[in-house]
Amino acid sequence: MNDMKIKNNFILLIELFLVSTKLGLTSFGGPVAHLAYFHEEYVRKKKWLDEQSYADLIALSQFLPGPASSQVGIGIGVIRAGIFGGIVSFIGFTFPSVILLIFFAKFMQHSALIHTGWIHGLKIVAVSIVAHAILGMSEKLTPDLKTKSVALFSIIVTLLWTSEFSQIVIILLSGIIGLFLFKKSPSENNTNMNIKVSKRFALVCLTLFFLLFLLLPILNKSTTLTWVDLFDRFYRTGGLVFGGGHVVLPLLQQEFVQQGLINKETFLAGYGATQAVPGPLFTFAAYLGAVLNGWKGGLIATFAIFLPAFLLILGSLPFWNTLRRNNRISSALIGINAAVVGILIASFYEPIWTSTILNPMDFVFATILFSMISYLKLAPWIVVLTGVVGGFFFF
Repeated sequence: MNDMKIKNNFILLIELFLVSTKLGLTSFGGPVAHLAYFHEEYVRKKKWLDEQSYADLIALSQFLPGPASSQVGIGIGVIRAGIFGGIVSFIGFTFPSVILLIFFAKFMQHSALIHTGWIHGLKIVAVSIVAHAILGMSEKLTPDLKTKSVALFSIIVTLLWTSEFSQIVIILLSGIIGLFLFKKSPSENNTNMNIKVSKRFALVCLTLFFLLFLLLPILNKSTTLTWVDLFDRFYRTGGLVFGGGHVVLPLLQQEFVQQGLINKETFLAGYGATQAVPGPLFTFAAYLGAVLNGWKGGLIATFAIFLPAFLLILGSLPFWNTLRRNNRISSALIGINAAVVGILIASFYEPIWTSTILNPMDFVFATILFSMISYLKLAPWIVVLTGVVGGFFFF
C-alpha cells in the first residue's frame, strides 16, 4: 500500500514538473499574463482546482510580498502534491529563465558590447515596459484621490530620501495610513481551500522568514564572505516587494546600483533582457548574481530572492481562510499598494528615464515601443526584439 502511494505521489510530481516547465518556457508577458496561463492550464484543462480556490490563491498572493505569479504557482503545487509539489512547481516555472539570464550575464561579461546600440535599445525597452506597468497598476491601485495622495507621498520621499531604509519606512507608514484612511466592507466569501500543509509547519516557515530577515544583516556585517552578502541583499529584497515583479526594480537598483556594485548600463540591459524571456520577473536576480559572482552567484541570488515568497506562501496558506476576511488587514494593504505605485514611478524617473532618454530620438523610439505593447497589444518578446534590432541600426 505504501509503495503504491509513493508511486502515485512520484507520478504526480513528474506531471506537475512537466506542466510547470511548459509554462516556464512559454509564459511571456508578466504576472497578469502568467495568471491567465495558469488558469487555462491548471483550472480549465487539468481541473486541479476550482475557480473559487484559484481566486482565493490569487488573493493571497496579492496580499503577501513577493512575486505574485510564482506564489500562485507554488500554491497550486502545494494543493496538488504537498510541499514537494510546491518545490517542483517552482523549479519548473522558474529555472528556464534563470538559465537563460545566467548565460546572458556571462555573455555580457565576456564581450565588448555593453556600450553598443542594441544594449541601448534594450534600455529603451525597459522604459516602455515599466511605463506600461505603471499605467496598469495605477488604474487598479490608485483609483481615487486618497490612494493617489499616498502614491504622491511615496514618490516624494523615495526621490528626496535616498536611503536603504526609505522604502521600508514608506511601506510601513502607508500601511498605517491605510488602516485609518480606507475602510473595507466585510467579506462574504466563505469557501475554504484544501491545503496539504499543517499549521505547525506553517508557523515554522513564518518563524524562519522573520529570523532570516533579522539575522542575515547581522551575519553579513560579521563576515566578509561574498555569498553571505549576496544572500542577505537578495533575501531582503525578496521579502520587501509588494506589488509584483516590476516593483523589484527600484529595490534592486537601490541595493546594487546606488551602492556602486553594478553600473546603470549593465543593470538596465539585464532588466531589458529579463523582459525577453518567459517566466517570473524576479529571475532578474539570476542575471545580477551572475554578473557579480558567476553562475554560482546567479543560483544563490535566485534562491535568496525567492525564499521569502516560498516561506510566506507555505506559512500563510493554512491560515488564509481566516486572514482574508480581516478588514483591517485589507485596509492596510490598500495603502501599501498605493505606495508601491509611487515607488515604481520614482524608479521610472531614476534610474530608468535619466540614464536612457537622452535625446529626441530616444523618446521617439520609446514611444513607438510603448505603443506596440500598450495599444497594438503585441507580445513582449516582439517588443524586445524590435528594441534590440532598432537599437542596433539607429544608435
